[in-house]
Parts: sequence; structure tokens; C-alpha cells
Amino acid sequence: MSNQGNNAAVDYDVVVIGAGFGGMYMLYKLRELGFSARAFEVADDVGGTWYWNRYPGARCDVESVEYSYSFDPQLQQDWVWTERYAAQPEILRYAQHVADRFDLRRDISFTTRVEEAQFDDATATWTVRTGGTDERTVRSRFLVSAVGCLSSANWPNIPGRESFAGDTYHTGQWPHHEVDFTGKVVGVIGTGSSGIQSIPIIARQAEHLYVFQRTPNYTVPAHNRPLTPDELADVKARYDAIREKNRTLSGGFGAQYERGEIGAMEVPDDVRDAEYEKRWQIGGFNLLGGYTDIILSKESNETAAQFVRRKIGEIVHDPAVAAALTPDHVIGCKRLCIDTGYYETFNRPNVTLVDIHDTGIDEITPSGVRAGGTDYALDALVFATGFDAMTGSLLKMDIRGPEVSLREAWAAGPRTYLGLGVHGIPNFFVITGPGSPSVLTNMIMSIEQHVEWIGDCLVAMRDGGHARIEATEPAQDQWVDYVNMVASMTLFPTCNSWYLGANVPGKTRVFMPLPGLPPYREQCDAVAANGYEGFALA
Repeated sequence: MSNQGNNAAVDYDVVVIGAGFGGMYMLYKLRELGFSARAFEVADDVGGTWYWNRYPGARCDVESVEYSYSFDPQLQQDWVWTERYAAQPEILRYAQHVADRFDLRRDISFTTRVEEAQFDDATATWTVRTGGTDERTVRSRFLVSAVGCLSSANWPNIPGRESFAGDTYHTGQWPHHEVDFTGKVVGVIGTGSSGIQSIPIIARQAEHLYVFQRTPNYTVPAHNRPLTPDELADVKARYDAIREKNRTLSGGFGAQYERGEIGAMEVPDDVRDAEYEKRWQIGGFNLLGGYTDIILSKESNETAAQFVRRKIGEIVHDPAVAAALTPDHVIGCKRLCIDTGYYETFNRPNVTLVDIHDTGIDEITPSGVRAGGTDYALDALVFATGFDAMTGSLLKMDIRGPEVSLREAWAAGPRTYLGLGVHGIPNFFVITGPGSPSVLTNMIMSIEQHVEWIGDCLVAMRDGGHARIEATEPAQDQWVDYVNMVASMTLFPTCNSWYLGANVPGKTRVFMPLPGLPPYREQCDAVAANGYEGFALA
């Protein structure tokens, strides 16, 4: 990249923060387009969320043949997925294969954290300071965050948390060695996705398992199984068509399943229940795909919610336990969980559900957990308490524009333009940032769209002799209003969820992702076609 009339010397055209699926594809794309780049990654290998999340049962909730890169046709043909829903070790091997296949590691500094980054308006360059193995200060023209949406573990502020004398784990920071709970009394705090995936496996090992549940979640069976050679051959023969169809779907996945074309209330009760049953037997998010208005209409949503509630009552033998496991909120306002034997686990004699909805946890003691005035003696304690989603990892770094830091700009909640740029922070892009569809989608499809848009933008700047780009304040304000307007037309904001940041005490509650991938893609394309409308180029 030329100096574009800007004589400041730089080490790289672009610094990329993170080497998960977003960072790896960004590096690949930058190299392909002729830009010099360096990625800094705090882990000692690639993989991002699939490097850190090694808890028992960690598995993707998007089917493996879709939760994979589409940018290289030969990669699609060569890689062989073994299961319908890939487990963490297989996804990590895939990430490592991609890094090896495209020789990406030579441009990545591992065990290195970006501590701070300062933009200099006079030279239109970033000064980035790192700590760790590759501790240094580098200068770049652009800064791209690929830290991911679910990478900052949320440790709950429970009194006495540090006092527990037994083994303590967090599902988002699991050890890299095998953890054996055989013969131990274990407590799991949290029944979100990581809890729902890990609880059945921990229960099979532990002498006794106590599950501390504040809010029950909806979860549907994965019906996971090995993929047959014939199935894989069929997918690989149709990959282009599958990817193209996915780009037209709100979540960017599920092309192989029939989508409903009418509302849930437009059919008789028995027809609707039969449709839910058919989809329950298929498994996965497919359950909510039978009707067009499940996330738009409270009345329609209630039919799906009631179906799952009845299933819980049928599966769980103890009526009191079944009642405690039964959610009363809208289905889908929190990310629907996909499980293998979760509800069945509560029929085991060595599993006790502790409902803390009303009482909370009093404190953690050296010997265990005190909840509702009762002491539970434990040998090990697992925090399945999720993440400071969407913004946590970004705000751990000190990223500063000419007059405002990212922390200051987002003090009242994250504000972006397209989820890609932030007013006040020039030459800075966020892959799958707040205000984009991100976590409401197949993340890899959203990652590819963002990386390709950023790459095209950098080429346009290079060709046009531009050294500086920044989202304008009016464009950002209009975009935030638009995201809020779209969200308000759905049922997503109706319950406390990590989409709103409600799982992190003190975090400003803002609905962060934008529902609807296809219209979002069209808007991003229109912005680019109109000379990056809403951005100021200089």
C-alpha cells in the first residue's frame, strides 16, 4: 500500500487483533489484496473461542458443514467433517488446518496481547503497544478487531468466590488437560449454553452433581450423529447452492431444511403441533423454522414455547423438577440452546437441581456453596456463567481515537455504524461488532461478509488515494436508531439476555446484534456502492 500522500513510515498496513476465524480470514484476505499485516493473539494458537472453550461437551450449535469457511472451494471439498454438530476438538483441528494450509502463522504473534492503540491524526496512523511474548510498539495505517463476540469470560461477583478451597473452573477458560470429576461432588453455576452442554457429561462422572439454576433456558435436542460418506458427498456436490441459499436466510444457515411460509396461527392446533414434533425429531434450531412469525408474534411464539414446555414435562420424571426447569419467557429471546440428553440428566439419582431464582447464591464458602440458607459441600465448582458478550474483549484494550477512547465512546452502550466502524475512532474496523447480525447468525458467514467488505474498502481507499476513514456521527446515530427499531419489531428484547448485556452487572442494557442477515448485507453493499456513504474519507 502506498503512503497515499502520507509520508509517515509504518510497520504494517494493518494490525489485526485476534486469530480466531475472523482474524485468520482477515489475514488471508489482506495478503491476497497486497496489504502487509500482523495479527496479535493472546492464545498460543489459532482458533479463538474454539481454543478457549474446551469444557466437557463443547459443541457448535450450527451444523458443521455450514459452520465452515466458504471462501476456498477446494478447502470445502478436502475437509471431512465427522459429525453433524462438530465438537470443540474437531473445530479447533479445522482452524489449525486452515492456518497451516494458507501459511497464516508466519503473520501471527501468539501469546501476545494488544494493550493499547492510539490513533495519530497528523499522520493518520495507529501506534499499537503489545505485551507478552512479542512485546513491542508497532505502527500501522489501519486497526481491525477480530476479538470475537464470545471471548471475555464473565466471572460472577458472588461473595466469597475466591475463598473456595476446591477446584474451580470456568467453561470459557477450561484447562487444556482432561478434567476428571470421578468420585467428586461437583457444583455447576449457570444453565446457559455451556452449562447445558457440560452438565450431562459431568453428571456421568461425578459422584453427585448440584446444578444451581437462576433462570431456566429452552433447549432442544441436537440429535447429533456421525456423518456418512454419502451425506458428505451430497453436501460437497451442492456446496455452492447451499452457501447461496444460506446468504438469503436470516441466520445464514439451515439451507437444507424446509422453511415455513405462513404464520403459526394460520393452521389448526393439531397441524401446528405435528409440525413442531417433526422438527423436534430433526433437532436443532430447525424447531423455530416452521413458521414465519415465531420471533415476531407473542401469540405464535407461545405455541412453540408451550410445545417445548410439554416436552420438558414428558421427559423429566419429577414434576417439581420439571416445573423448575420450565421457562416462562419467550422462546428465542435468549439464544436457543442445543443439547444432548440435558433434561434426561435430571432423572439421574446423583443430580440435584437447586433453584436459586428467588434467593440467589448467598455466598461461596471454603467448602462449597450456600444458597437459600442451605450449605452444599463441594469438591469442585464450575462457573458456566457465560461471557461479557460483544464488547468485553474490545473494552479490555485501551483503544483511543484523536479525541475519544472506545471506552468513552461506548460508556452508555456500544454505538457503531454498520457494526463495522465507530465515530471518533478513525481507520478502525470491527469484525462482527455490535450493530451487525453477528451472534444471531452462523458466525462464519457473517465473518466472511465483514472481512470481504473491509478488504474492498481498503482497496477502494488505496485506489482513491485516501488515508483516513471514519464513521460520521449522523450516520452512526441513524444506524443505532435503525438497529433499535428493527429489534423492537421482534421479541428479542423482551427478556434479560446476554444480547442485551443483562448477564453482566452494571453493563448498560442495549440490544447489540441486528436481526436479519440478508437486508444487512444489502445495506452494506449499498454503502460501498455509494462511495462509502456515512463514512468521512480524507
